[in-house]
Amino acid sequence: QVRLVESGGGLVQAGGSLKLSCTASGSIFRLSAMNWYRQAPGKQRELVAQITSLGSTSYADSVKGRFTISRDNGKNTVYLQMNSLKPEDTATYYCNILADLQSYWGQGTQVTVSS
Repeated sequence: QVRLVESGGGLVQAGGSLKLSCTASGSIFRLSAMNWYRQAPGKQRELVAQITSLGSTSYADSVKGRFTISRDNGKNTVYLQMNSLKPEDTATYYCNILADLQSYWGQGTQVTVSS
């Protein structure tokens, strides 16, 4: 059984920064893509950032230049550094990984950006 534990969410003023972490534990043979999604109230869940096993990254247009995704394969951990936060970044952020051809989700961590 694979478990994801997220941390780093919170309340921050506009223009501030937060760093999210997500660590996968359990029986993992091969960890592939690691992703961050977010879901704001009344909106669909959207892909924010992705990093492949080779380190290639991609971002939603709304966060390009402000967010940086990274990973530590030795720790089975993915990070999301969020800078220049805006009120519209307020959402629950979810970690998602692909491991051994299975998709796993974290429980979500709340990010609230005040204006």
